[in-house]
Amino acid sequence: MKILSIILIALLDLVPKGPAFLDRLQKRDSILVADQLEYGFTLDSVKTGTELGLADFSQASNDTLTLVRNWKLDTLKLFRKSGMVNIRGSVVIAPFEEGKYELPPVLVRRKLGNEIDTLVFDGVEMEVKSMPVDTATFVLHDIKGQIQYPVTFKEVLPYVLWAFLLLGFVAVALSFWRTRVRREKEEKIKEPAHITALRNLDKFRGNKFWVPEKQKAFYSGVTDTLKTYIEARFGVDAPEMTTAELFDALKSEKDITPELYGETKELFEIADFVKFAKHSAPDDYNAKVVPVAVRFVTDTYQLALEEEPKEDVL
Repeated sequence: MKILSIILIALLDLVPKGPAFLDRLQKRDSILVADQLEYGFTLDSVKTGTELGLADFSQASNDTLTLVRNWKLDTLKLFRKSGMVNIRGSVVIAPFEEGKYELPPVLVRRKLGNEIDTLVFDGVEMEVKSMPVDTATFVLHDIKGQIQYPVTFKEVLPYVLWAFLLLGFVAVALSFWRTRVRREKEEKIKEPAHITALRNLDKFRGNKFWVPEKQKAFYSGVTDTLKTYIEARFGVDAPEMTTAELFDALKSEKDITPELYGETKELFEIADFVKFAKHSAPDDYNAKVVPVAVRFVTDTYQLALEEEPKEDVL
């Protein structure tokens, strides 16, 4: 079906079509100031191909009667067999002063082929009222503040659920973290002390730590690793002892040979000079530091294995 087009026209043959309609968009018993109303016409059984022309309603608006929306055509019903349609055309107006209004007639130009005529819908009288005020009992009051409505459980429920969800997520994450930390501690506890010491000493191999500005970290790392191993191997509180106190406690250990005792003590003494006296050790000695520490760990560990009682073989 062809679209019914809207065109501006000049009036030709006039055909009376009865009164226009006036509907209130706000369903009240009366029309109040500033109410919006739909004003227009309906046409039944419009043939396919009919062209409709409507005059611009804005010319009828003024300060007291405002045009909110100009003409709009809607199809109310379509007859598929005949191809005819029922059409509704309307504008939206709003009065801004009380009183009686004589709305202008609605003129619709209709063209089908060579036939042209003008349909006339009679104007409607509109009475606009304002809200009545009883001046005898009217009392002027101060402006009230914003009303504070009580918060309902339905409004709070989404926030409570999100809070529980967040707490659950935090609890799961904390539990996972604690489990991981516990496993790491258990792995460290289960790992033999000499394995931990040798792995840490391996980090200090190479000459990248021999430059003067890195020697303090180099000697501290090596001696701290040995102290942790000595504490686990010999039961001596090595991390809290000075070099003199440590080696005085190790004098009586039969598993430490005099040669191993002497070179390890020398390593600790030079480390003290580097850490506390800003001494720079020569490269030829730096090259011996890690081998001496490794030899101390491996020799004392091997002696401990030899001293363990062997199980009887059946």
